[in-house]
Amino acid sequence: MLIETQFGNFELIHNTKDAFDIAKFNARYVDTFDRFDYIVGDVASELLRLKGFVLDPKDKNYFKYIPDYLNESCNYQCGYYILKRVK
Repeated sequence: MLIETQFGNFELIHNTKDAFDIAKFNARYVDTFDRFDYIVGDVASELLRLKGFVLDPKDKNYFKYIPDYLNESCNYQCGYYILKRVK
């Protein structure tokens, strides 16, 4: 599903527990995320956290590490979503 935000267009790849809320995303997004190809948003206790990932396999934020991030840094069974930047 294609999502149009104030900060560009994204493809919604995964959305558990209907976690994606465009208003919360727009409020939380900062320019630092412009360099990331993927953005993961997780919601716990009504608080949205965003984390960016890139396509470069040499980077510590390589997108293949998204499952590790979800397992190690997110609350158990929290709602989350994965956005892929559309260029």
